[in-house]
Amino acid sequence: MPSPDSSRVPCVVTIGNFDGVHLGHRHLLEQAKELARERALASVLVTFWPHPREIVRPNLPHRPLSEKEERRILLSGLEFDHILELPFDKNMAALEPAMFVKKYLLPLNMSVLVIGHDFALGRGASGNFAALSALGRQYGFEVCQVEALEMAGRPVSSTRLRKCLEDGDVASVARFLGRPYSICGEVVHGFGRGADLGFPTANVNPPRKLLPANGVYATIAECDGRRFQAVTNIGRNPTFDAQKLTVESFFLDADENLYGRKLCLHFIDRIRGEVRFSSPDKLQEQIAKDIATAREMLLQA
Repeated sequence: MPSPDSSRVPCVVTIGNFDGVHLGHRHLLEQAKELARERALASVLVTFWPHPREIVRPNLPHRPLSEKEERRILLSGLEFDHILELPFDKNMAALEPAMFVKKYLLPLNMSVLVIGHDFALGRGASGNFAALSALGRQYGFEVCQVEALEMAGRPVSSTRLRKCLEDGDVASVARFLGRPYSICGEVVHGFGRGADLGFPTANVNPPRKLLPANGVYATIAECDGRRFQAVTNIGRNPTFDAQKLTVESFFLDADENLYGRKLCLHFIDRIRGEVRFSSPDKLQEQIAKDIATAREMLLQA
């Protein structure tokens, strides 16, 4: 990611973690770019890694909606003049808003700061719109706050996406992202239970990002530019009393050996939740039904 320096023209800066890079984020970022165009200023996007929650609340489990490289690619596609990724740590978390602004934002030759409707920075999230506006009057920059993008009567937010994923509602997540939710990982050897049932699967090593709720999903699998319709199961195989969480996909119309290769799964819709069946035969019957349901869902994908 290219970084700005103080020798450049004055700029419009927008700042946030942008976890998931959903439509709410894109709404904010487009407003910032439009303002930069109107005023003939450079556009600068400032973000953090890792997610501040991992530093501020280390005892609470947190999995991001996008991995670092995935987010980098998504943000790079938004065509900002400069993107600055700051390493977030305890020292940064302890900074008062004024110190953060002086240390990281003023050196960018910032003319305008564009923030989201609920954004706050600095120690204790005390750097809200009012506090930043006061700093702007002191240091000579303008602060613009962008209203939230709403869908179905509520703001599109990372918190809302997380709740949908926890409920397995990947169809809503896709609407809020503007694309299907995806996970990528190396294909690894599983227990071979799918093959024993007549439905061999590609097992993906679960990534660090947040997974949809345990259950069965209609997905599009992608490897080396090739795409396959698939049924993907996320869970612990309760029928076999297994404990390890697995992500395994059966390709509807392909028989591919992908061991050791990177496979990305794009979640289209949820078929059902995780179920413990009375026997492998009952599970086998349900898998056949899941495949039929997935075919119908994927006709629209």
